Amino acid sequence: MTVKGNLLYAQSGGVTSVINVSAAAIIDASAQHPEAIDNVYAAKNGILGVLNEELIDVGCESPEALRALRHTPSGAFGSCRYKLQDPERQQREFERIFEVFEQHNIRHFLYNGGGDSADTCLKLALQAKARNLEMTVNHVPKTVDNDLPITDCCPGFGSVAKYIAISTREASFDVAAMALTSTKVFVIEVMGRHAGWIAAAGGLASDAETDIPIVILFPEIPFERQKFMERVKTSVEQSGYVSVVVSEGARYDDGSFLADQGTRDAFGHAQLGGVGPVVANMIREDLGFKFHYAVADYLQRSARHIASKTDYEQAYALGERAVEYASEGRTTLMPAIRRLADAPYEWDIVPADLNQVANVEKALPRDYITEDGYGITEKARRYLAPLIEGEDYPPYSNGMPNYVRLKNVLVPRKLPSDWKIGG
Repeated sequence: MTVKGNLLYAQSGGVTSVINVSAAAIIDASAQHPEAIDNVYAAKNGILGVLNEELIDVGCESPEALRALRHTPSGAFGSCRYKLQDPERQQREFERIFEVFEQHNIRHFLYNGGGDSADTCLKLALQAKARNLEMTVNHVPKTVDNDLPITDCCPGFGSVAKYIAISTREASFDVAAMALTSTKVFVIEVMGRHAGWIAAAGGLASDAETDIPIVILFPEIPFERQKFMERVKTSVEQSGYVSVVVSEGARYDDGSFLADQGTRDAFGHAQLGGVGPVVANMIREDLGFKFHYAVADYLQRSARHIASKTDYEQAYALGERAVEYASEGRTTLMPAIRRLADAPYEWDIVPADLNQVANVEKALPRDYITEDGYGITEKARRYLAPLIEGEDYPPYSNGMPNYVRLKNVLVPRKLPSDWKIGG
């Protein structure tokens, strides 16, 4: 059944190089469904924008600016890390959200993010149903961690995988050139708290044509210091150098992280960071090799200049499909990618029930990791290879990419302004 009203879009969690591609697709597709969608708004800083009644009028932006979203990294409307609590314990937040929805005639809500965003969507969808409201609430997948279930891959991951594979190969060439009299070990730290998808991508730096000694530390494989040192030592003895790709979520057998800072983020996750220098210093202490390390951090997820074309196309297609679900009155769904073939890569989009997505984490399969635990298998290569295929370069001027900053004009408030969450 068609639901008629305004559509509200929001971005959540760590942003990516292609999340704005999904935003552009949603804005474009919404214009094609006047039977269901009147105006398109965007919440400033994710769900916080809803709670604070800070809604951006997308219609105030120029067509040129909206088109430029397709090649602009980060989150054009602002993102946040904010977890909605159990509605039984924190009903006031939900009352506030639905007050804002009612005052601004929001009948479609699309939340673009990862697993915690899917949880937010599921809670809102269930609350809307409990209130007998005619509205749709759907999730648009996005996460560099690639750990959402059901979908073959997540927008944002392909471009991060491409960046890490390229960076690992290029840095390895540098180390190889200097290894005789200088650096013998290069360590690159990549994102991935519980799943080693990004770390696995580092393995693509080495192939049949470009053989590079690479050792990968996955969150899925417990870290054994002596075994790891033996592998590093052997690689240096055989090749003269080695590159180590370490996931931020690398952990010991007891489950403790190598780089746990002892703090928690807004979702209660362990605050990680600095595992690269930790591992590099272990190598210096145990083997005495000169090293260099790099922490990819924000660079890996904001690198729009080398985004994967596959990633771009999927981010756009999933945004379009999410609008189609909304226009058809379908709710509590996430458009998911279904792989049909590896080479050539073929895929389509299927609806996934949010009850099967929220709070479910997809780890890297064990058969994607070599038996020794330090590399990727051919099965992993077949999975990863098409996701980094192709380039979608942004336009350049004066040697720099042209990115857009939107005006982000807020819709006038209709509720008292005494509600404020966030800085």
